[in-house]
Amino acid sequence: MIKDTVPAVHFYDQDFVDIYDRTWVWIDENWKVGAKDSLIPGGHLTYPGQMTFNQNEAAMSALFLMYSNQTYSPFPLIDFFYSRQEESGAIRRDYDIESGKPVFTESNPEGITAPLFAYVEYNFYHKIGNKKRLKDIVPALERQFDWYKATCLRENGLYSTPVSACLTGNVKREETVYPIDFNAQLAVNALYLSAIGDTLNDKELSFRYKRLYFSLKTRINALMWDPVDSFYYDLDASEERISRKLISAYWTLLAEIPNEEKADGFIAHLSDPEQFGTDNPFPTIAVSDPDFSADGDGFNGAVIPFYTFMVVKGLELYKRFEYAREISLRHLYFILDTLHPDGEETGDVYEAYLPDREGPSISADPDFPRRRFLPMLGLVSVTLMIEDIIGLVISLPRKTVDWTMTTLEVMGIEGLSLKRNMITILSNKQARGWEIRLESEKLYYFTIMILDEKKKKTLPIPSGKCSMLIDKL
Repeated sequence: MIKDTVPAVHFYDQDFVDIYDRTWVWIDENWKVGAKDSLIPGGHLTYPGQMTFNQNEAAMSALFLMYSNQTYSPFPLIDFFYSRQEESGAIRRDYDIESGKPVFTESNPEGITAPLFAYVEYNFYHKIGNKKRLKDIVPALERQFDWYKATCLRENGLYSTPVSACLTGNVKREETVYPIDFNAQLAVNALYLSAIGDTLNDKELSFRYKRLYFSLKTRINALMWDPVDSFYYDLDASEERISRKLISAYWTLLAEIPNEEKADGFIAHLSDPEQFGTDNPFPTIAVSDPDFSADGDGFNGAVIPFYTFMVVKGLELYKRFEYAREISLRHLYFILDTLHPDGEETGDVYEAYLPDREGPSISADPDFPRRRFLPMLGLVSVTLMIEDIIGLVISLPRKTVDWTMTTLEVMGIEGLSLKRNMITILSNKQARGWEIRLESEKLYYFTIMILDEKKKKTLPIPSGKCSMLIDKL
């Protein structure tokens, strides 16, 4: 039943197709249909043991629910947070699942968290194509950014926040006053608010956030970049760099902060076995860190799918598509091996994994890692599966589908909705050679790029069925 409503993927390794299909089954099982008088009337994704609505979990879920052909709308849960915005512009990290009231902690008394909604909304627009929504939500995003400035901005131009507001669990960051990840996330927020301004043809909005973005980018490069280590670090109260390598520093890639020269050295740490180059990419702290544990020890060596997703998306911006795809494949294999372990053990999927062998991160915290925590799983088994392993990038407003293939393989997607246009794109080897079969209800523009053959071609795809031979490109 579910297969008839969400897109179907095709891939030469059937296990990848199975985990993709199973993810949608689990989503269906954990989907709560909201009554009219409920906190979230439109329905939302839940998970076992959920106690709060969490801003970051909502953002993660939205980034794969947007591929559900609107069967599971990503909008209601995001809109819940906008509806809770306070006069100051604050949107708190957590809200009680029963009362809808904000939840605060002693270590994070303001309920601050990563600002990801501008990035999510920009992705919504390109996958679902609702420009009116962009216009409607901009005031909420601006007020939230103003609240971050009023609450966290310091005289040096950087933002200070409790490390418990960052997504690094039990990693020791007691000396940190200016977290690299939070500052980079704010830069991402400003960058995509500027891009939303461009989309809306609002030059004033675009310019205002572009200027804010470049101001923050300049300060991050000046104060947080270590030219000897080729790495971005947290700062302490004296604005001295704290030499602890965190995978969360790679938010700077998604924010497009390092130039190409800096990026080369920075990205090299990802494949270094003494840093982040573990078999399962990537641990939250470097292998060389004294606190690194091959057993995960909570976040001290664990591989968190959210971070792997973030690094992959950053690598794409720096034209490392082949490496990004390799990482996606390797990480999904570890998820599969944990779901289907050797022997008589029963496997499952988790919030965090081991860096060099199958299995969940081992932790003294009985509540970590959470089993079948779908906001993490769907980022890899759905979003990375479509965008990086298969290689499809879709923009509904532009009416474009770009397919980047590292090499010719049997794969594709079937029944993907571009608003009211259902499309199918499949590659197969025929007697005449490799063929791409396409089916569409309306015209769109298709670009195929095959990296190892150095082939690239853009064609208008008419309504109906058609095919193209790769040898003829």
